[in-house]
Amino acid sequence: MVEVGVPKVSVVVPAYNCGSHIEKLAASLLRQSLPADEFEVIFVDDGSTDGTGKRLDRLAAAHPHIHVLHIENSGWPSRPRNLGIERARGEYVFFADDDDWFADQALERLYDCANTYDADLVIGKMAGHGRGVPRELFRKNRFDATLENAPLIDSLTCHKLFRRSFLNEHGLRFPEGGKRRLEDHSVVVRAYFLSRRTCVLSDYTCYHHAQRGDARNVTAALLEPSGYFESVRDALDIVDANTEPGPLRDRLHRRWLRNEMINRLRGKRLLDVPEDWLEQVALESQKIIQDRFAPGVAAGLPPLQRAVAYLTERGRFADLRRLARWEAGIAGHGRVDEFQVDDRTVTVSVVAELRSADQPIGFRSDNGRDVLVLPVDDIAPEVLDSTAQVRKARLDVVARRRETGDEIFLPVTFRIERVGEPTGTDPVHLVHRATTTIDFGALNGGRTRGSWFLKARITNAGWTEDARLPFLFICRADGAPPRIRDERKIWNMLRSAVGRRIRR
Repeated sequence: MVEVGVPKVSVVVPAYNCGSHIEKLAASLLRQSLPADEFEVIFVDDGSTDGTGKRLDRLAAAHPHIHVLHIENSGWPSRPRNLGIERARGEYVFFADDDDWFADQALERLYDCANTYDADLVIGKMAGHGRGVPRELFRKNRFDATLENAPLIDSLTCHKLFRRSFLNEHGLRFPEGGKRRLEDHSVVVRAYFLSRRTCVLSDYTCYHHAQRGDARNVTAALLEPSGYFESVRDALDIVDANTEPGPLRDRLHRRWLRNEMINRLRGKRLLDVPEDWLEQVALESQKIIQDRFAPGVAAGLPPLQRAVAYLTERGRFADLRRLARWEAGIAGHGRVDEFQVDDRTVTVSVVAELRSADQPIGFRSDNGRDVLVLPVDDIAPEVLDSTAQVRKARLDVVARRRETGDEIFLPVTFRIERVGEPTGTDPVHLVHRATTTIDFGALNGGRTRGSWFLKARITNAGWTEDARLPFLFICRADGAPPRIRDERKIWNMLRSAVGRRIRR
């Protein structure tokens, strides 16, 4: 039971020179279904010089539950967040960024989940706009999630609901003292280990995480490798202090190897960075791989990522560039093979595959193993062994609402076809097939008003790639039958997009 006069939620927002970008967040907070007298918003103006402070003061003057704290510029979100915790009165605290925004029922649903399950920590489903967000974590609701039974480690940003007494009990604060990249990792990882109950709310998109169009948000600049990887080591230290050597530690370590090292050393991302910066990042990554990671860390990665780790550990930086140029051409390709409509229900059959420069990703046979074919020589066959990944490859069909970015995994039946002869000279490649039935009366809990499109999401051998499908489903009212159109001018393109037939 919440004490009288104590808000259910305090939303803490560091703000610095955000100008009009903050309007979307402010508007979303004013639209919350949670009554205004049941939550508060604390904006901490970090010494803005562009009028942001005055803009926030006007907002607070008009709305009693909005407060503004002005401080000298600290240069990073950590101190504003810490001061926000000290100022907060709510039972729970949510940390938001000034260029993101909330869905209308987010705070109410997050608090109800926390209150129902007596949770110290609740992670609401996120939608990404120009930046990545966890996908697998939000496949389903999880009301007793742990690092052992759920992919919590995939979500290390602080955009979550924390019990305030939990933060204070354990002294959970963001590291201060200059620009500390990954400052939220140390807080969130500790919170995962300390939380008595953690919930994941996946049936409603609560938070929209955006990359500002002008790329001026405070963490958008190119990272400084030495300090950045020192923060990685700090996070690894927390994991090591709370686990024993073995599969769990390896799986948690794998998150930093994959996200902070390998993903910076592959594909288009690698080709866009200066050569000297790349060498620094590769050298820092090499040190951590050699000094901190057990063999099981890289061994648990898919083959493409294992290959990048293998080349990095051995200092083969020119081969990393060569591999990146090839991988930059990889994309998912999909088509609709069959399409049926019955009132509010649409059944779609999809065919998809991964290609690089219009050539399918290939696998050769090696003593009964499927081995990924890459354009780089002298990589040990066991590194490229894809047998397990080929067995686990999948094709998802995802519905995305164009207006909001909400994504829904649709239930599918899928199968994989091997094309080619294992004993032939040409590599085998995989064709993915899936069928899904979309009930627009039930999709997204019946909240279907808006325009929806479909994506074929292919996961195989270290890639997860989306291929957008041509149909747009326009729902005028929640749960109503959709109006369907092909965005590529319907009938002429429809015959090439639909392999067999369209039936109504």
